[in-house]
Amino acid sequence: MVASFHPGSPLVDGKASLADAPGPASASPGAFAARGTGPCATHADEQALRRALAQPAQTLPGGFVLRSLGLQSYLPTWRAMRAFTDARGPDTPDEIWLLEHLPVYTLGQAADPSHVLDPGPIPVVPTDRGGQVSYHGPGQAVVYCLFDLRRRRWMVRETVQRLEEAVIRTLARHGVVGLRRPSAPGVYVGAPHARAGAKISALGLKVRNGCTYHGVSINVDMDLRPFAGINPCGYRGLESVDLATLGVHALPDAVAMCFATELAMLAEDLELAQGAGPGGHSQLRSS
Repeated sequence: MVASFHPGSPLVDGKASLADAPGPASASPGAFAARGTGPCATHADEQALRRALAQPAQTLPGGFVLRSLGLQSYLPTWRAMRAFTDARGPDTPDEIWLLEHLPVYTLGQAADPSHVLDPGPIPVVPTDRGGQVSYHGPGQAVVYCLFDLRRRRWMVRETVQRLEEAVIRTLARHGVVGLRRPSAPGVYVGAPHARAGAKISALGLKVRNGCTYHGVSINVDMDLRPFAGINPCGYRGLESVDLATLGVHALPDAVAMCFATELAMLAEDLELAQGAGPGGHSQLRSS
């Protein structure tokens, strides 16, 4: 089964649509509703995502289908990822979605709401990924990874490591040193940068029926002030930084494409080392 998208028709193989896809019960604004920060998604948001998903896709090494979706609202995109994952079959190609989001704070399944300090008018959306609280907004490269881990024979921890490695390689291509931190998923700026220690990339996954969705964000050229409204990824006082602040001028879609290419090459190298074809039967956590 190959997943396909058509405007005005079911989202994946006639089995699910954006309107039908469950926006999980956990997505209730809850305590945040009284402060005017509950999530919302309009029909226009859903139609915009449908149109983007219907555009021709590219094929990358490693057997990945690549979709560039532009600027999208968060809730319809989340629902689309869930619908794709629920409807996919054993032969559905893995997909990588590149996009930016309108401003939104998202809470992971185990998130402590106290880490949302002052959301102001920005919606707060409890979601089903791992990790704590994150911010998404224009100027940030978001990459969603819809992978069948069982088919690739990737373990979850290894998957996270490969995603982080692809971020580190992407940063290196832009002249920035990226580092991992033990027990703190994501990627941080390393020396000799003056902002060494600041977080530049967050990571959060959901594994459902052996398949992943959600993914990675890389701060490219964005308004960093909303990060002051939260404890990013649950760390009080953690500084967030973007490439522009480090003196690197790039477009979010170009950075996202660089990440997708690095990840695809990592996957292809692994497949070849294991003696399987790209995306074949050969299987890699959260901020």
